[in-house]
Amino acid sequence: MTAELPETRPLTISRLANLAAKTIFNALDDYHSEFTVITRRAKTRFEQQDWPGMQADAVERLDLYTKIINGVVGDVRSLLMDRVEQKLVWASMKAVYSGLIADRDDWELAETFYNSVTRRIFATVGVDPDIEFVDTDFDTPPTQVQPVSRRYEGGEMTAVITQILADYAFTVPYADLTGDVGRVTAVIETHLRKIGALRILSRTEMAQPIFYRGKAAYLVGRLYSGIHVIPLVLALLNTPQGIRVDAVLLEENDVSILFSFARSYFHVDVKRPHDLILFLHAIMPRKRIAELYISIGFNKHGKTALYRDMLHHMAYSRDQFEIAQGEKGMVMTVFTMPDYDLVLKLIKDRFAYPKRTTHQEVRSKYKLVFRHDRAGRLVDAQEFEHLKFERHRFSAELLAELQNVAAQAIAVTETHVIIKHAYVERRVTPLNLYIHEADEEAAKTAVIEYGNAIKDMAATNIFPGDLWLKNFGVTRHGRVVFYDYDELTWLTDCRFRKMPKARHFDDELAAAPWFTVDENDVFPEEFEHFLGMPGPLREVFMAHHADLLDVAFWRSYQERHRARDVIHFYPYRQERRL
Repeated sequence: MTAELPETRPLTISRLANLAAKTIFNALDDYHSEFTVITRRAKTRFEQQDWPGMQADAVERLDLYTKIINGVVGDVRSLLMDRVEQKLVWASMKAVYSGLIADRDDWELAETFYNSVTRRIFATVGVDPDIEFVDTDFDTPPTQVQPVSRRYEGGEMTAVITQILADYAFTVPYADLTGDVGRVTAVIETHLRKIGALRILSRTEMAQPIFYRGKAAYLVGRLYSGIHVIPLVLALLNTPQGIRVDAVLLEENDVSILFSFARSYFHVDVKRPHDLILFLHAIMPRKRIAELYISIGFNKHGKTALYRDMLHHMAYSRDQFEIAQGEKGMVMTVFTMPDYDLVLKLIKDRFAYPKRTTHQEVRSKYKLVFRHDRAGRLVDAQEFEHLKFERHRFSAELLAELQNVAAQAIAVTETHVIIKHAYVERRVTPLNLYIHEADEEAAKTAVIEYGNAIKDMAATNIFPGDLWLKNFGVTRHGRVVFYDYDELTWLTDCRFRKMPKARHFDDELAAAPWFTVDENDVFPEEFEHFLGMPGPLREVFMAHHADLLDVAFWRSYQERHRARDVIHFYPYRQERRL
């Protein structure tokens, strides 16, 4: 006689919620552990001058979030089965999960991680506070505040700088510690005199973690001198002779550029991100909290903070979305609010001739930029889905434009507009408009910056494709950045050619080229036709960047990239270098 199997009963909602919440919590732990391992490698990469390894780590860390989320979404689906979309289960899961993360120092990142799972399963339109963390569950940080900085009281300035550099020691010695201390001290004293501060320090505070990016490491802090609070960033390079202090940054604008939305993310080993962000925000008060989270590698939570910032702005503003200034693009339609420095970009339903790209190819270009070194020249774009706004916040002109050119990307009801897919970026002034509106000196500076931007992109193996001024923008700091990615390609995939000489007079008059032109052929001599600048500005450009019209310039960079030469970018002005 066979024994009867015990009756299997379906799990209760509370039991199921506990199991699923712990599944997500365990995945969060896995993500945090792997993220930390990759981030901590930055110190060794810097010390060993392993720049290709640093680049590989940056890409691996960017891909990690999606990898972990893909896995846990599959696990949750398998666990919940036919109840995977029961919101009562998810509401219970959220409550359990909130309790699980209450003792974590990265609770805000944990909430965003949970939201990523729910939004993958439900494709929530707008927000649903019952099943996701629209606002944090914690009125105040749930865990005890921990020191995020080292504090140096008073003291003679040379002694303070010496102690700071000693406290941030590496396995590689400083090449000239005494000389670096003297140079740093001299720069600080000069700056204190310039701003009318006392030449003594009340105290100095330095963030405990080191900020690594590319070939550099940065010590970030602030100086107190009387009533003055002054940012302090020491940029370190590992040279063949040893580690040197390459630059001292003492102005908010310089530090803000270092943390720019057009730069790749730092690798920073921080246990409690919330406190570090507050420390950084005190140094750069004009930067959004969202941008600071993004800058230190927590881009997913930065996106959450950005969305909350947008909702907060709309709650206290009556402005409408309107078409952004500048020439309308052939691939993207762009809109903004006049008193808000973000733009939303939607891919158009159809692309005008001569564009031959596809929607998927456009999205792949944005992904390429996300995973690549942006060198301070490529605008970081945060990708959003299923955004929901009240219809009356859209101007009639904008709504008509969206329905005409991007109907597949939106859904319009009597009360709301739903954006199915968009990229959100910082708003900049289109370069073609800027050079006509700015004063003469600012316009000349922007033209020089335009050439520098093209060269910096070339140094990262990026060819922008479209060199029209309308595809570039000017930031509030006067830096020129690129934001139109549909024609962007790898520099090493291009074939740079000289214009063939005409065989006879009729060739020169022909409407079409009389020689064969392949898809990836590029003729630098033709770049001059893209400038669209008044004569004096064209002369300025040619005086500084005539080499961009020479095939040799582009081929030299191709050779360097094929040799895997990692090129360093200085995220500060030349005069800041010691």
